Amino acid sequence: MKVIGYGDNVADRYVNQNMMYPGGNCVNFAVYAKKSGVESAYLGCWGADKEAKMIQRALNDIGVDISRCRTETGTVTERCDVNLIHGERIFLQDDDRENLHGAMILTEEEVEYLRGFDLIHCSCYAEEESQLRKLEDTEALITFDFSEEDEYRKDEYLTQVCPHIDFALFSCEHMDNDEIRIFLKRIFEKGVPYVLATMGTRGQILYNGRKYYEGMVRLTEAVDTMGAGDSFFTSFLMSLLKSGWRKNMPMEEKAIREAFEYAAEFSAKNCLISGAFGYGQKIK
Repeated sequence: MKVIGYGDNVADRYVNQNMMYPGGNCVNFAVYAKKSGVESAYLGCWGADKEAKMIQRALNDIGVDISRCRTETGTVTERCDVNLIHGERIFLQDDDRENLHGAMILTEEEVEYLRGFDLIHCSCYAEEESQLRKLEDTEALITFDFSEEDEYRKDEYLTQVCPHIDFALFSCEHMDNDEIRIFLKRIFEKGVPYVLATMGTRGQILYNGRKYYEGMVRLTEAVDTMGAGDSFFTSFLMSLLKSGWRKNMPMEEKAIREAFEYAAEFSAKNCLISGAFGYGQKIK
């Protein structure tokens, strides 16, 4: 069993602590999958800078395969500036530098490489939407994180992505449960067999077109909430894979319940780590 995160890598910079940590949705996925006991890899483009080297060192140490990544000369790693206030990460601003490394356009060789995985994960921050159709004829499950921004919930964007994926995640803490159920049905009707909404301390709701399943949280005194949603989604998927779930197969209700429990515990423990998964260093 092998999984891969395909897409973004980011340096999370904690401005009020003068620290930076490796991160990015697809990097986080690969790390949390490995920590869940599943062989994992990361595929993406590196900037040519110290931030990229920081992320590479961390992934190598954790045992995530990064052998097929590319470095784009003359580009830099995206930075995400945050403040950490009483364990809660507060996003400050987007990186508006012009020489950020771009999306990784897949070659035929890279598509063939991705065929060797059971699950391929991507996200709205990776800018790889146009590449998803290249993966349709693989045997891999395609999962996608839409995060919480309204721009990734517009019909035009959903129509571009939804027909090409098997499992979608949305952060819906700002919505009430009735709104979420209506929204999840809307996403299912756009072609996604499984849709999961996370709701912060209120738990989660999974929809499969027939039934809504409610999840749980393990409350903890968080050191850092960075990566809380990523760690939940990843560990939820890894539990399902371990149960035997694969592409075009139904999920067993028992496996769903067990996945909710495992992911709640995994994500709670991850909130006790600084950064998305540690490995911080001074900014200067």
